[in-house]
Amino acid sequence: TIGQNRDDRTTGQNLDQQGAETIGQTRDRLSFAVRLVETTNNPSGLQLVSSYQTNRVGDPMDLVALAQQIQKGEEFVKANACNRLTVIADQIRYLQEQARKVLEDAKKDADLHHAACNVVKKPGNMYYLYMRESGQRYFSILSPQDWGPGCPHKFLGAYKLQHDMSWTPLDEVEKRDTEVGLMEKLLNQQAALPSSTEPNFQGLLQ
Repeated sequence: TIGQNRDDRTTGQNLDQQGAETIGQTRDRLSFAVRLVETTNNPSGLQLVSSYQTNRVGDPMDLVALAQQIQKGEEFVKANACNRLTVIADQIRYLQEQARKVLEDAKKDADLHHAACNVVKKPGNMYYLYMRESGQRYFSILSPQDWGPGCPHKFLGAYKLQHDMSWTPLDEVEKRDTEVGLMEKLLNQQAALPSSTEPNFQGLLQ
């Protein structure tokens, strides 16, 4: 019985020692991951009476909390980066779509400028596109209503020539004129504002 008690005490001591070693190893790993502030026995040239109180690690759970905080910080950084990249990706897709539309509009405008016309085209006027039996397309200043029942050729559409030499279909003219008027109004308002080093958006949302 005495020998058994001695063995039990030895086993308990070994377990305690193993537990202490495990805690120490865990604390060492956490200390390596957490990156604690460097310690010194002579802060600002003053000799400490006891550096243990200022340099000791303290409760191992403090290291766990610090490690968890670092991990959480890394997770937030990654999440924020992903969110920003998602916004950038959406902007890239939007710009790609806008670029595609610009190219399509440019091709359409160039194609209309190549249509035959016997008059000098002036920005701000409406022109009416027709096609002959031969397949030739041409612009005229006469609308189908002007021709009446005797319209000689197939009517393809009506377009307004803008001041930037782009073409606007008849069904979009009112919308385009409204947009142009709004832009001109904003330009006039900005030109009338006093000079300032700060950005001024007065009237942009009205």
